[in-house]
Amino acid sequence: MTTLNIAIIQLCPKASPAIESNHRRAKAFIRDAAAAGAHLAVLPEYHLADFYPSHDPTIRQQCSNWKTYLENYCALAKECNICIVPGSLGELHAGNTIVNAAYFIDNKGGTRGRYEKKNLWHPERAYVKSSKSDTRHVAFDTPLGKVGLLICWDLAFPEAFRELVMQGAKMIIVPAFWKLSDASDVGLKHNPRSEGDFLDAAVVSRAFENTCAVVFCNVAGPANEGFAGLSQIAVPFKGCLDKFQGCDEGLKIVSVDMDILEEAEQAYKIREDLAKPDWHYGYSRIRMDVAKQVSTMSCSNLFGAGRSSEFSSLREMSTVDMDPRTHLEVIRAKPPMLVKQSP
Repeated sequence: MTTLNIAIIQLCPKASPAIESNHRRAKAFIRDAAAAGAHLAVLPEYHLADFYPSHDPTIRQQCSNWKTYLENYCALAKECNICIVPGSLGELHAGNTIVNAAYFIDNKGGTRGRYEKKNLWHPERAYVKSSKSDTRHVAFDTPLGKVGLLICWDLAFPEAFRELVMQGAKMIIVPAFWKLSDASDVGLKHNPRSEGDFLDAAVVSRAFENTCAVVFCNVAGPANEGFAGLSQIAVPFKGCLDKFQGCDEGLKIVSVDMDILEEAEQAYKIREDLAKPDWHYGYSRIRMDVAKQVSTMSCSNLFGAGRSSEFSSLREMSTVDMDPRTHLEVIRAKPPMLVKQSP
């Protein structure tokens, strides 16, 4: 049996200028997790800077120093022999652009994966730049298996999980800064716990519908300020393995039997269906694999000079689908299946 001990650190990020204090507490929790035998420690989104980086000069200073904080976490991972997902960091780049980025750091201190948040929460959009609309969610290899990263509001988009699962991700990690008050006054009038119900349902649903482990790590904070907490880990068959019942700061280590993912796949065959060439929705693993290979190639590079007429003939004899997210035409022939960039 392959069991991973995963630490979810529900950190309460104090408002600026407490960034260094937040960083020290985060590192202390990671050390505690490593000492308790955790293989992976996960922090929340924006854990250093109290939500999205506005024009607060202190928060923008954190964004400009993001490399220093990342290097500190890399050194800590190596020192403690533990993998770390340090929540997300606001990163200030050229052109005064801020992005919201998450990393997977292995237990040797190397970065195995990086993800820029694609689906920004509405108030965040005034300050933060989304990842490019034509970039894909990418799974990557780690000492713990193939992993994908998402951030907060990405949880609301099953398509993001599908892209990662189609690439073989067995664990999807979601740092978040999600509050009960995000439902708005209208939503809270209908149900004061609306966002809590949303989170509990979505985390478990994503685990079942993708036969993967979902690690959701949210921020802590005062209940009277609308904080939700509810950090949790879910897998298929069992649902939620363990979670924070409220919004207090703390550390919880959850043992995850990764073998259950293959058992669930044997029962549900979701990944098997996704891999079929005639998968009946607008995306498939085969299409994604081919699209990734040719997305930067021109038609002339793909088919060679002088083959445009052959390609036109093939179009007449084939079924052509348009993937609306990649803007690639997918052409099924017997064989091969060819992909052409749309003009």
